[in-house]
Amino acid sequence: MVVHVVVPGRSEARTFGTTTRELLTLLEWVEALQITHVAMESTGVYGKPLYNLLETTGMTVYVVNAAHMKAVPGRKTDVQDAEWICDLMRHGLLRASLIPSRPQRELRELVRYRISLVSERTAEANRIPKVLEGGNIKLGSVVSDILGKSGRAMLEALAAGQRSPEDIATLADVRVRATREDVADALRGRLTPHQHLMLRLQLDHVRYLDQQIEAVEGEVTTRLAPFAVQMTQLDTIPGVSERVAEVMLAEVGPDMTRFPSAAHLTSWGGMCPGSNESAGKRRGARTRKGSPTLRRTLTEAGQAAGRTKNTYLGAVYRRIAARRGKKRAAIAVGRRILEIAYYVLRDGVAYEELGANYYDEHKKDAVVRSAVKRLERLGYKVTVEAA
Repeated sequence: MVVHVVVPGRSEARTFGTTTRELLTLLEWVEALQITHVAMESTGVYGKPLYNLLETTGMTVYVVNAAHMKAVPGRKTDVQDAEWICDLMRHGLLRASLIPSRPQRELRELVRYRISLVSERTAEANRIPKVLEGGNIKLGSVVSDILGKSGRAMLEALAAGQRSPEDIATLADVRVRATREDVADALRGRLTPHQHLMLRLQLDHVRYLDQQIEAVEGEVTTRLAPFAVQMTQLDTIPGVSERVAEVMLAEVGPDMTRFPSAAHLTSWGGMCPGSNESAGKRRGARTRKGSPTLRRTLTEAGQAAGRTKNTYLGAVYRRIAARRGKKRAAIAVGRRILEIAYYVLRDGVAYEELGANYYDEHKKDAVVRSAVKRLERLGYKVTVEAA
């Protein structure tokens, strides 16, 4: 790691290691020179140890996107990079990235870890039917959820391998629609010792993941307790569930003063299209990467909002899906959800439903022209009069 400092009458560059001892030596050197502003290139997780130490000193720390300060390629070394960043910093040409506070960073890490655990549990649960099919067991044909109460009890008995299909069928709950004879027939197969072992290991893994998810959810609930009002307000938005609200608060935070407008927030979250204009023509551009976790969650929320009836977001989804497809519609509605969340968190108010006819009422002329053109293409002559 190369550090370049500029103070009155002195310009110097030094190289330090990345261990904590080396970073503390760097910190002592910088503090001895009475440095007040520090700029560092964003290098993912590798920059976190240095930032964690610098944020405790009271210095103004800029974590800068490398794409914003690229120099002319061809002559690039670590020393030249450090000198270039320092020069840009002195001239006020750097834009600091948004670095949340430590409590929000920890909350974000917990929420992302929970998503990873849920994905891992889903993957492990999907392996169990494959093992059952290999042993001619058709449990999924008679039980809708093989990891539900009845399904898990029968799986435990199958993994033990010491009971007949008729005895295992008695473990099914009375709410299971299939008859006991059908359940017993589905459980009659040929499981080998290897498949018994695989079932035991997979069930133990699913049980362990359930415990981990429950522990993480408890910690997330505790950390979000001070934001119960914001959670309730976000839940009023169609498509936003409790889990979606938790992700939004963890990724964005409750403080909207860091974003000048809702458009800045959607751009930061990677939910708006890029800009691609040449020779006076605007061409389609892909959305930015933004926060993958926030983007995926908002897209799922957009799909959920699209299934709602008599809502503004549901009408937006169906209107865009008819022209550009369901995937683009989900992203577009996810963007609107993020915009709504900006105003909900900024003003501290609940969402007020606009209604499914909001677009038609405010774009009445455009709707009429579109309807007339559609009828004319079918061979009709249309005259429109106000009622």
